Amino acid sequence: MMDNNRPLLEIRDLKVTFPHGKNAITAVDSISFSVDRGTTLGIVGESGSGKSTVARAVMQLITPNSGEILFDGQNLTKMSKSELREIRKRTQMVFQDPGGSLNEYMQVGKIITEPLLVHGISKGKELQKRSEELLNQVGLEPKDAKRYPHEFSGGQKQRIAIARSIAIHPELLVCDEPTSALDVTVQAKILKLLSNLRDELGLTILFISHDLAVINEFCSKVLVMANGKIVESGAVNDVIQNPTHEITKELIASSYA
Repeated sequence: MMDNNRPLLEIRDLKVTFPHGKNAITAVDSISFSVDRGTTLGIVGESGSGKSTVARAVMQLITPNSGEILFDGQNLTKMSKSELREIRKRTQMVFQDPGGSLNEYMQVGKIITEPLLVHGISKGKELQKRSEELLNQVGLEPKDAKRYPHEFSGGQKQRIAIARSIAIHPELLVCDEPTSALDVTVQAKILKLLSNLRDELGLTILFISHDLAVINEFCSKVLVMANGKIVESGAVNDVIQNPTHEITKELIASSYA
């Protein structure tokens, strides 16, 4: 049962390691945080800090070694495949490389409505109608449904990926570096689109980035990660104005150079 007073997402003592020869590398080292409903939490860090591993663990694309991932109070790490399938109707992800996440041989209309088919939500003419609605929502045209991904620019491909991610009305959207492959002008447009969709659809967003300037534009709170740990956290403005960790200071310098 949904409880609006509890965080939509809670991470408790999460640890993820990867094998490395005879040893193991700790990518995420016993971190904890929560994301309230309708808010946007940013996770920022340098390459290898563990931020994208957190995103993939939340989406159950990788299995954590220990800890809990609670979505609406339910522990995802203890769920069966059938239970996770139901949860996946409520959680979606936007990846860094839209080209890599889109099937180049599938028409855009089919790409963005595929989640509706997979989860048995819509079929037939309903799919065509929903396809047109989704394309309009992300700033594309209904006629684009008949085109293929290779016919679009990088920014347009990300719009297609976002359309697919909101098709089944998710509650949680996990965005893993969704603007890092785009130029600054296109970045701003994608952030504006995500901001509008967040307000329009009441989305809760976990936003991963290496760029604090992007986090500052889009998020209200931020976690700074380094070597698999959270080294600093708080309201974005406070963290930028009064950084306490050396890594945070370096990220500020590189983001606002």
